[in-house]
Amino acid sequence: MAGPRAVALLALGSFAVGTDAYAMAGLLPGIGADLDVSVSLAGQSVTAFTLCYALAAPLFSALLARRGTRTLIVTALVVFVVANAGSALAGSYAGLLGTRALAGAGAGLFTPAAATAAAALVPPERRGRALGLVLGGMSAGTVLGVPLGLLVAAGSGWRAALWLVTGIGVVALLGVVTALPAVRGTAAPSLRARIGALGRPRVAVVVAVTFTQTVASLGLYTYLEPVLHRVADIGSSVPYLWVWGLGGVCGSLLAGTLVDRTGRPALLAVVLLGALGGALALLPWSGAVPGLVLLPLLLWGVVGWAFVVPQQHRLLAQEAGGGAAAVGLNSSATYLGGAVGSALGGLALAQGLDARWLPLPAAGVALAGVLLHLTVARGVTRRDARIEHRTTDHATGAAAADATAAETPERNAP
Repeated sequence: MAGPRAVALLALGSFAVGTDAYAMAGLLPGIGADLDVSVSLAGQSVTAFTLCYALAAPLFSALLARRGTRTLIVTALVVFVVANAGSALAGSYAGLLGTRALAGAGAGLFTPAAATAAAALVPPERRGRALGLVLGGMSAGTVLGVPLGLLVAAGSGWRAALWLVTGIGVVALLGVVTALPAVRGTAAPSLRARIGALGRPRVAVVVAVTFTQTVASLGLYTYLEPVLHRVADIGSSVPYLWVWGLGGVCGSLLAGTLVDRTGRPALLAVVLLGALGGALALLPWSGAVPGLVLLPLLLWGVVGWAFVVPQQHRLLAQEAGGGAAAVGLNSSATYLGGAVGSALGGLALAQGLDARWLPLPAAGVALAGVLLHLTVARGVTRRDARIEHRTTDHATGAAAADATAAETPERNAP
């Protein structure tokens, strides 16, 4: 039972990270008013978080590679807690950007290490469920933590919401410190290992498709509140964010079961990415009927969160001995895509694009990811199959020649 309990602790840490990462979207108006910046400029605090998640975290993780996964997870949560306390105390826009960047680095250290550890703590046949549970902890942060944080912010300001995130992080840290066992064989990969993994075509394609998915999904989520105000003329965004997060919990948990039962993570990933594009494309017109906007939001949450599970599973399955490096790259691509999407979304709004139509370019990026998967990924798979076939034929021929020589030694006698 030690394995399941440890996975649950990792899910608690993911809950803290998810609350922090996704509550910010609802806090942008309050941050902008307090620090005297526009909503689109306040949104760049999300870009700082996600960019450092993607770029700084792998560097720090490589420096700590020899310390072991448990040490890496504890260090990540300490950085995360300190940075969020700093964000709550920030007195200027520049100070907020700096502390959000540090929080992103802590989250980026934690997430891939937690996923790799979860996969190592359970038998292979339960790997999908373990990955789904850890990811489900992050999406649960959007269902419980985000609405709670926004309610706290409504009564006491955006800083109180970040103090709430800090407290959740402290609880997660104490749980991991006291109860997480050492994880064998999953030390953080070196920077050379990460770069080497990216040089393998099958890994590069999976990571590239993940990037397109998160440009669309996480990039748009940053500005979900102004989008909802223009689409459906809503009063409070809290119920809508709750529906999106509820879909995320269901999607991340169900995806692990589907991967384990079907054994077809690549097919599942492309179906989910296509469904994401469809949900985002429907969003601008869903305000015509009261309450209809909840349907694309729910679908977006389900498929957006479920997508990560088959991607991680594919990388762990095809990277024997190097799965940690590949998963780390995939996590970096996730938040690099979010950073690019947030920056582009803020730029589009600053240039005068009506927030109502922002989901349409996001849907286009998601569908571009489908095309990338169906073309480049299939080409790489066919190439690998041909190489494997030639290797097998060569080995079979050599074995047959050896057998013939062994059976007729007199033909080879001088």
